[in-house]
Amino acid sequence: MPSLSHHSPTLTTPASNSEQAHQSGGFSHTREQFEELVNKALAHAKKLGATDAAAEASEGCGLSVSVRKGELENVERNRDKSLGVTVYVGKRRGNASTSDYSDAAIQRTVQAAYDIAKFTAEDPVAGLPEAEYISTHHRNLDLFHPWAIDSSGALELALECEAAAFETSPLISNSEGAAVSAQQSHFFSAHTNGFKGGYASSRHSLSVAPIAGEGDEMQRDSWYSSMRSAKDLASAHSVGRYAAERALSRMHARKIQTTSCPVLFEAPLAAGLLGHLIQAISGGALYRKSSFLMDSLGQQVLPNHINVYEDPFVMRGKGSSPFDDEGVITQARQVIEDGKIQGYFLSTYSARKLGMKTTGNAGGSHNLTLSSKLTQPKDDLGEMLKKLGTGLFVIELMGQGVNSVTGDYSRGASGFWVEKGEIAFPVQEITIAGNLLDMYKGIVAVGADAYNYGAKTIGSVLINKMKIAGSA
Repeated sequence: MPSLSHHSPTLTTPASNSEQAHQSGGFSHTREQFEELVNKALAHAKKLGATDAAAEASEGCGLSVSVRKGELENVERNRDKSLGVTVYVGKRRGNASTSDYSDAAIQRTVQAAYDIAKFTAEDPVAGLPEAEYISTHHRNLDLFHPWAIDSSGALELALECEAAAFETSPLISNSEGAAVSAQQSHFFSAHTNGFKGGYASSRHSLSVAPIAGEGDEMQRDSWYSSMRSAKDLASAHSVGRYAAERALSRMHARKIQTTSCPVLFEAPLAAGLLGHLIQAISGGALYRKSSFLMDSLGQQVLPNHINVYEDPFVMRGKGSSPFDDEGVITQARQVIEDGKIQGYFLSTYSARKLGMKTTGNAGGSHNLTLSSKLTQPKDDLGEMLKKLGTGLFVIELMGQGVNSVTGDYSRGASGFWVEKGEIAFPVQEITIAGNLLDMYKGIVAVGADAYNYGAKTIGSVLINKMKIAGSA
């Protein structure tokens, strides 16, 4: 497989801090205006007789430009705003939202949430988080880096990315297009149990999906770069070339005979394996009893060389936040240590349903890293292929064949057949199957080729054995 080096993109602008958000970020409202809107909503809720209330004002804006085969395909500018209100009347809860920031609209929205709460059935665990868990001093995690790129600049960058793919080889015959996106948002939220806070954030990306070959030999692949700051994006040329090399490497793919063998998951796909694990130990799945990891706290679910760490405080991290969606302070912690589960992912509600305490994960996890104590610095992809020996190296998965209750796993797959640590030929139209409990316990190695996929960082993962369904 080809390798990708990261360079600065063609077009960037300096970072700005959150206090300048409404100016350099292209926002229509300031933090102070949002705070005033939220305070009005909370005051009206109390006036109506609400026991407690929470409100959040938010705004987002951005630019997306896509091209295909050297021609402009789409230019889209988005701008949206919202005020969401939650009202508690005893143990009854109601929610309502509006995009109208007028005083009359705010009062109508609060009234709607209050009316819903009055006629909703009581929920004994409903309510705001306890004051002891509330975040009061919020770290600045450097999450806001607006990109002052206009449509012509984004067009130029997307064209450069796609052109780099076509220039890689005459065998790159077509393209599903390239796209550039620059997005930024900010919010302010508060509730009547002592929380108030908010911040601005940004997320920018560059992507391309080239097609190699023609007819029955046609193969598609893609690549992208996504960062808080445009200065951290990979260059348009490197993204385009790497995507093309991936598509070219898949040409002349074939089926293999049905078998059982070791399977190496490429790092971006390994992030999905980590995602299934996190979902299974998240509060909603646990209290609904829809998880294959029920009552797993303190249990060995991974080999003893595997650790999973959560760190909400990574500067510019895609999963960074000083507090969760309820205003609960976040915390860095060892989620899995020596293969044993040390903690779940709980909101206030799910924690109460389980008779536990919130972990500050309302809204999801924060910057997870899966690592192995066996991993050496030299364990790049080439070394991981040697550890695989003879087996399947998977680079694409298709379908949604994962049963969250039983852990049964069955996905369509494409990749490469590996013999004696070397790629022999590309493979397609196969299915890989197993059970996540067995797959997790069967992790024999994790690569040093760490890849950040959203809020998850993980290297390639080698599993000792899975079933491969191919030709009879």
